[in-house]
Amino acid sequence: QVQLVESGGGLVQAGGSLRLSCAASGSISSINAVDWYRQAPGKRRALVAGISSSGSTNYTDSVKGRFTISRDNAKNTVYLQMNSLKPEDTAVYVCHAELRIGTRDYSYWGQGTQVTVSS
Repeated sequence: QVQLVESGGGLVQAGGSLRLSCAASGSISSINAVDWYRQAPGKRRALVAGISSSGSTNYTDSVKGRFTISRDNAKNTVYLQMNSLKPEDTAVYVCHAELRIGTRDYSYWGQGTQVTVSS
């Protein structure tokens, strides 16, 4: 069974850091593009950062210079390093990945991990 599982969320003070992980397990051939989204209470889900299969990255303006997305293909894992966290970063963070299974690509979502930044 193919799964996409996030981990690493928690409670941190403003200015602190967290590293989120998005790990794919099961019979997958490879991970293609991966995106991190976040959804704060009462707000729509928003794209935070993305990384392509070749390693190209993109970030929403509000996290540029503070967040870094990276990947470890050997571990089928993508990371989101979050530094200088602010209370407005509080949200459920969810990863989305295009997974190559056999000869086809499939879209998967994780279950989300809560990040809470206290002031």
